[in-house]
Order: sequence, then structure tokens, then C-alpha cells
Amino acid sequence: MATEEHKYLSNFFKDVHLALRESSADIGVDKAWHYHCRNKDVLKTYAQYMQKLATTHWEKNASDELSSASSRITWSADFAYKYFINKSYMKQREKEIDIGNKINIKINNADELFTKPFKLLDVGSCYNPFNRYDFFEVLAIDLCPANNIVFECDFLQVPIQSDTVIIDNKVIQLKEKSFDIVTFCFLLEYIPSSELRIKACEQAYKLLRIGGLLLISTPDSKHVGANSKQMKCWRYTLAIMGFSRIKYEKFKHMHCLAFRKCSNKEVAERWATLHKESYMNYSIHIPQDFKNKNECKVTSSSIKVEVEDFRELPFNIIS
Repeated sequence: MATEEHKYLSNFFKDVHLALRESSADIGVDKAWHYHCRNKDVLKTYAQYMQKLATTHWEKNASDELSSASSRITWSADFAYKYFINKSYMKQREKEIDIGNKINIKINNADELFTKPFKLLDVGSCYNPFNRYDFFEVLAIDLCPANNIVFECDFLQVPIQSDTVIIDNKVIQLKEKSFDIVTFCFLLEYIPSSELRIKACEQAYKLLRIGGLLLISTPDSKHVGANSKQMKCWRYTLAIMGFSRIKYEKFKHMHCLAFRKCSNKEVAERWATLHKESYMNYSIHIPQDFKNKNECKVTSSSIKVEVEDFRELPFNIIS
């Protein structure tokens, strides 16, 4: 059972997410996101509270059937380890070659090779929970880091170029095709629109090596069929980008998904074409996108986060 502190912290996050969505509807997603990224008071509190919730409450309840933050981390780490150590990526590549031969799609014959430590980019990391695994070389980034082993970065805006540049604990740019794994652990539901969630996944695609993994976990306490169409739309959208879904599990409180960057984008696009259903479109929606304000409103946290918190700066100073 959740403690009062647990409920308080959780409600604060819900307030922040709701205020950001309301601001996006009011002034536009791009402006709202820019203002949010500059609201250091809210971001700092968010980071502190997230670290507290994850390390004090979720890790304490980690045995509850993968319902905690530590379990989303464990699931991601375990899957990545088995994928690379057992060389499952080679089996996936063989499948892609077989498909390519059947439909006349050329697959690069160069062997994929991944060695320890595997390079992992943890987006929205907060406090760098993957740091405890010695088989990862972690670059942890967040809008507002909770400690000095996480680097400040707006993943939606950071340039992807020929090298990674970090100055004064801030990521200035990231190197393309340089990561074995990109993780979005409870990240996409934070982002206020389908368009920006798509942008985040497109950024991940640019950063991953061929055969690399995009690992996504997202909260959902409903039964497996409740939001199944949305999950299928996620798979369809990511396939259009060039990702192949290779693992999906629905647990009591979350979905966990693993996507592979295909050797040839056309292989994934072919799957999307063959499996497209009438309700599918190029989108990454979450259930909250379709709720009205009264359904979403949370008022139990003592630090109330209002839409106005994301209007603190004049828009003309935004580059």
C-alpha cells in the first residue's frame, strides 16, 4: 500500500504533466516545451522528488511483479544483456537477411559486432540508475539532473552530429550512430504531444548503431487489452521509422517494449505496410491525450503546478 509520502510525490508528477499538457493546448506544444525547459524551480523539484520516489518507495517494493522504477530498470538491463551477450542480434539480422532475399531488399553483409561495455544513452535519467551495471558505459541525460553523474540535456533539441560534445556538465551535441542502447524509461508520457514523442524516437534512431536497441517502458495499470490499439500504433509508427519490435511484455503497472534498429529500414516498413489496420496512423499517443481536464485534474499535492508556471519567460528570448 502506498504511503502518504508516496501519494504526495506521485501526485506532484501528475500535476506537472497535466500543467504541461494544458499549456501545450493553450499556447502550442513548442512554446510550452520551451517554457517548461526553462522553469528551473519546477524541474529541480521534479528531479529531487523523482529520485526520492524511485530510490525510497519503488525500490522498496521492487518485488511487486515489475511494478517499480527499479524493475523497469532491471527489465531493460536484463533484456539488453541477453540480447548482446547471447548474440540475439545476429539471429535478428539473419531474419532480416531472409526477408530481404525474399522481397529483393539489399541487406548490408557487414557483420554486426557489439562488445562490453555496451554504450547506453539513458534519456530522462534523473539520477542514473543504470550506473550500477558494469556491462554498460552509460551516458545519462536529463533536463534537470538530480546529481553530478547525470548531464543536462534537452533530448528533443540537442543536435546530432559527428561527435559528442559536453561542456560544464551540459551536452552540447551527440554523436550519430554511436550508441548500442537508448532507453526511454517512463519518458514518453512526460512529453506532451504525439509529435514530440515521435521526434524523441527519431532522435534515438539517428543515435543508434544498426542492430542497436531502443528500450521503452511506460506506465499503465489497466488490463492488457485496454490500450492495446495504442500499443499497436506505437509499433506501426516505429516500424515506419525503421525499428522492428522484438519484445513486448505487459506487467501489472507498465508496458515494456524492445525495438531493434533494422539493418535496412525497408524491412520494418514492409512489416508496417502488411500489418496496417484502419485505426493505425503515424502517431505515438498516450491515454491522457484523449482525456479532458476534469478527468485528469489532480489537486492533492501541496505544491500546486499551474499552467502559468510554463509562461515565466517572454517567447522572444527563445532561440
